[in-house]
Amino acid sequence: MSTLMVQGTTSDAGKSTLVTALCRWLKRQGVAVVPFKPQNMALNSAVTADGGEIGRAQAVQAQAAGLSPHTDMNPILLKPNSDVGAQVIVHGRAVGNMDAVAYHDYKRVAMEAVLASHRRLRDAYQVVMVEGAGSPAEINLRANDIANMGFAEAVDCPVILIADIDKGGVFAHLVGTLELLSPSEQARIKGFVINRFRGDIALLQPGLDWLEQRTGKPVLGVLPYLMDFHLEAEDAVDVRQSAKSEQTLKVVVPVLPRISNHTDFDPLRLHPQVDLRFVGPGQAVPTADLIVLPGSKSVRADLAWLREQGWEAAIQRHLRYGGKLLGICGGLQMLGKCIADPLGLEGPAGQSDGLGLLRFSTTLAAHKQLRNVHGRLRIDDVEISGYEIHAGISDGPALERAAVRLDDGRLDGAISEDGQVLGTYLHGLFESPAACEALLRWAGLKRAQRVDYQALRERDIERLADLVEKHLDVRRLLALCGLPTETGA
Repeated sequence: MSTLMVQGTTSDAGKSTLVTALCRWLKRQGVAVVPFKPQNMALNSAVTADGGEIGRAQAVQAQAAGLSPHTDMNPILLKPNSDVGAQVIVHGRAVGNMDAVAYHDYKRVAMEAVLASHRRLRDAYQVVMVEGAGSPAEINLRANDIANMGFAEAVDCPVILIADIDKGGVFAHLVGTLELLSPSEQARIKGFVINRFRGDIALLQPGLDWLEQRTGKPVLGVLPYLMDFHLEAEDAVDVRQSAKSEQTLKVVVPVLPRISNHTDFDPLRLHPQVDLRFVGPGQAVPTADLIVLPGSKSVRADLAWLREQGWEAAIQRHLRYGGKLLGICGGLQMLGKCIADPLGLEGPAGQSDGLGLLRFSTTLAAHKQLRNVHGRLRIDDVEISGYEIHAGISDGPALERAAVRLDDGRLDGAISEDGQVLGTYLHGLFESPAACEALLRWAGLKRAQRVDYQALRERDIERLADLVEKHLDVRRLLALCGLPTETGA
């Protein structure tokens, strides 16, 4: 049983992408591989088969490995709810909110959870493919580190270091990161991968030769920049869009300060008939066919921000002109009359007036609802699948006109009597082809094309595995995984 770790010189260097690629490539070789990220800080999360919560990137990596997501794949998840604090989730369950100082002291406990999960995965799979977080050279975070070299040293595993050449300064990133590590950590780096290269590789070769001579470590390969490529973002909002047809539906989403699970909108970004626009602070709200209020980790604070930014007036004007409004999870809660947080779960205890567009109220409770669900969408009575991640309990007469009837007998969300406003707790609702098509028709797209988002994601995972085969030193990779090199011959 072997463990191999991918660390990056920076955030967004390509760690998640490379781990996803290696998981699918090893699966192709018939290797039982499992993804693992000791600590993740992200507001994009997924519900696991064992009823917990992990980072969204690890759920995608699980798909690449042919597995169902499990809480052991990401034992520590930090969900920021302010600039200095976060909700701490251990083995899929929230244990409380901590500021940075308190969490630093908690890291010893967190490391025990990390090592326990790693042991279970190591005992069950041939290869544990580990993703680091940020950079291992963050000097201020080195003490009690559990996300990068602290973990690698604890389990004694080799490390691949990846850097993004598209950002510029790739050799400085690699050499500088190496220089900032301790001698034992430097020895743990077994090779480099350069990501997102465009152009003639012959022009890069002198730099690669210099890098190997300077560090004494091999370059395992150079991955090209992939056009028209999609992999769900770990945290940053992805605003890229695929090519659009002439007939498009204009969809607008506010980028809330604590926006969560914005991967909900990836199927819309990739849809050929949807012009999706994310609107940030200080930007005017453009005209649209559909406004979507997304999920939020701090619903009351984000609702106050929306009002400060002029969104309440813009929404009222949008509805007067016949536009449609959709609220997802925290966005659903904003549509009601009141949001109460008596326990101070997401900030100071208290309550806030909602937008008052649907007759119900929400109270935040200590126990978080975590479910993968299936059901039927009220619009066109089509199948819908998704997942619930919320602490709110909503109640009121508007919920009698449910947006979704779930297979377990529960009702979810609401739709207004005039059909203009719809809200649901379900994340991932646009991933169901029939539900996505129905929602786009409801929003005004007369002839909506059906797009299979799952097939698109699977296509790009396969493309990543192809890149490993073509551009990386597969024999060295197999050796680092403790596997016979003949497997990749």
